[in-house]
Amino acid sequence: MNTLVDHLAPPTALTHGRLRNWIRIAGRSLAYCALLLPLSLVSLFAAVIGRQRWTVASWRWLRTRLLDLPAVPEGRPRTRAVAGHAMGSLLLGVMAVVPLGVEVLWLLRAVLYGFVDSGPYDHSWGGPTRGGAWVAHFLIGTPEALAGLAALAGIAALHQRLTAALDGARTPRWLMPTVVVAGLATALLFVAWTRQL
Repeated sequence: MNTLVDHLAPPTALTHGRLRNWIRIAGRSLAYCALLLPLSLVSLFAAVIGRQRWTVASWRWLRTRLLDLPAVPEGRPRTRAVAGHAMGSLLLGVMAVVPLGVEVLWLLRAVLYGFVDSGPYDHSWGGPTRGGAWVAHFLIGTPEALAGLAALAGIAALHQRLTAALDGARTPRWLMPTVVVAGLATALLFVAWTRQL
């Protein structure tokens, strides 16, 4: 089975084609994870009211169109399986909010720093000049943004394995424990982050 994880194999040499592939995967993962929370909420509601076909079709569309993964034979999962998938998707969607927030902060506080913060820059990183502060914030924020993109790619890979299970694919034993542990780690990170503000 061709999965997103297969596309994320570490490169032996970073060529132009591989770099473009990584950028494409990062962009698709970002869009996929941005849609994950709203679609999981709608899917959970749709599964509860008996619209399983619509729910499964939505996840298949997201998996094949956005992640560019091959289509799998269409099965007819039970209501309980679709509702369980929606709950797992909801957890992954909530988890995706954290790295999506990192990307938004990077855009506002690194890329657009000079437009967002009007100064004075005397006590800013890279200050006292506007250009120095802008460059410092960009260089400090870029590794965090890259880590956020890696987290989004991981969340998208976990979710696509979860979605493949709707079509009868066997899920690895580690999948649900990984989703739960990652959810707990995200909750701890969020609590720690809000307490330091």
